[in-house]
Amino acid sequence: MTAFGPAMEAFSVLRRGVRRIVAPNPSMMTGPGTNTYLFGETDIAVLDPGPAIAAHVEDIIERAGAPIRWVLVTHTHPDHSPGAKLLAKETGAELLGRPAPQGRQQDRSFAPDRILDDGECLQAEEFVLEAVHTPGHASNHLCYLHRDSNWLFTGDHVIDGSTVVINPPDGNMKQYIDALRRVRALGCEALAPGHGEIIRDPEHAIDWIIEHRLVREQKVAAAVSRHPGLTTHELVPHVYRDVHETLYRLAERSLRAHLIKLEEDGRAHRSESAESGDERWRMIE
Repeated sequence: MTAFGPAMEAFSVLRRGVRRIVAPNPSMMTGPGTNTYLFGETDIAVLDPGPAIAAHVEDIIERAGAPIRWVLVTHTHPDHSPGAKLLAKETGAELLGRPAPQGRQQDRSFAPDRILDDGECLQAEEFVLEAVHTPGHASNHLCYLHRDSNWLFTGDHVIDGSTVVINPPDGNMKQYIDALRRVRALGCEALAPGHGEIIRDPEHAIDWIIEHRLVREQKVAAAVSRHPGLTTHELVPHVYRDVHETLYRLAERSLRAHLIKLEEDGRAHRSESAESGDERWRMIE
């Protein structure tokens, strides 16, 4: 994991018809805070209203300066979608996105009025947003292509200045890398992430992420080869020597995602201990 960039302006006009408000939820995981985007000037769509912070919702309504007709989310993690229900209640807006999957750290309060499949669009007079299904960080993750600008609003699929945690069972490393390659092939002008600043060189940014993940995968495979039969917890110090011990708990999530990808690729095998139930991993020679 790498550090986020410097603090951001709380409110920015990014281009005509596209504005950004940074939610007041900065942390190690969210960087400066969750980016909330506003599209349009007469009929407004809001993307990722963030956590259910009343002051932030009030700020969104005030900054919109026009009726908010749609609220979209990229995925249902607690730093992106809980504000949607509150914002829709205040404005009567239609909720768009995909329902929360099962599991922890999912916002079960998000119930979309319209479920978006890959390629479906929100068409307004001033803009068109096309949903691009990008599973990996979350199985229900959507990016949104802003047709006029050819900018892709990436949520947590690609963020600025840091990598994201892939947390099984809902997170899937193989799907994540496949979706990154698909996004790269779109040829977007820029990426507007859920955390951090606009990414002006999408191909370079995506290539770096893919390379980073594949290098880490090689380290995982090498560690399992040298230390067969270890659990993910036991493997973390061997794989993440470049990460401080305070981050081991987070690193273990992505480590398990790498191991599952190696298993899906037919390169690794796990067995469950009859006594403890721990998963122990070996490479397939």
